[in-house]
Amino acid sequence: MQNSPYSFLKTKKMIEILDGDTKYESYKCKNGVAIEIAMPNLSGKDICDISTAFGFPQNPTGKSRWQYFEQLLDDCIKTGKAVELLNYLFSPGQFAEKLKGYSQDVKNEAYQAIVNYIINVISEKLRTSGTELVFVNKNIVARPIGNNVVVQSSKIKEISRDYIKSISSRAMEDVEQHNFDSAITKSRTLLEEIFCYVIEQKNQAPSEGGNIGNLFKQVKDLYHMHTDPNTDKRVKNLITGLNSLVSAIAEMRNKDSDSHGVGAKRINIDEHHARLFVNAAMTMADFILSVENKINKHN
Repeated sequence: MQNSPYSFLKTKKMIEILDGDTKYESYKCKNGVAIEIAMPNLSGKDICDISTAFGFPQNPTGKSRWQYFEQLLDDCIKTGKAVELLNYLFSPGQFAEKLKGYSQDVKNEAYQAIVNYIINVISEKLRTSGTELVFVNKNIVARPIGNNVVVQSSKIKEISRDYIKSISSRAMEDVEQHNFDSAITKSRTLLEEIFCYVIEQKNQAPSEGGNIGNLFKQVKDLYHMHTDPNTDKRVKNLITGLNSLVSAIAEMRNKDSDSHGVGAKRINIDEHHARLFVNAAMTMADFILSVENKINKHN
């Protein structure tokens, strides 16, 4: 592991960049909006959830965020998943919370600017060791400066039922604490992640813009949902109802979640409604994962 080109990530300074602790100057978008340049801030729970998604469960037992992240890096480097981890950390979905509330044009522009800036900062810090961080076949890889590296396109992470349960459990904790906005946000984020994951399992890029309805349409098209003439119409009706489910979760987040301040369109939500949203998102995520598993792994 000492000879891995990704061992450099294990320094505290690098971890502080990747977990969002290190802040840089603000980026000024074309419309004048200024957004702080930094990676999304990851809590200890966030890092443990990422570890679970990559197949290395960690329990939040009071260690520092730096220790959780170092363990995640250790596991990924040892198992050859460092590229996947970098791709995940720099993926658009990870920046959803950081860029919430902005227009889609601003989100796209700021995302690209932040990622390019951070990649350049890391590369500059590595130059003395003769290593750079670059994009190769849409993957972020470390390589000796000036060398060509060929890598196979890889998925950003492995989403499992344990991961779905972990996110849903955190959302239910929010419900128990009457933090309904956060619970709904997690429900929507879970669906976004599962949609992006199954799309990437088909070697396709998720649709631009992060529109959850567009992502779901892409999933249905790629996995030929609704198109089997032999499917019982009652099953088809059930699947058709998923459209309403996705639409409702997306709309509720727009009006009720912690992505927006209180306004004229904001309505109150009761605990039983929040529980319904969390459970519905978990059921939907589990169903989509089951479809992906059947088609991609059991054909």
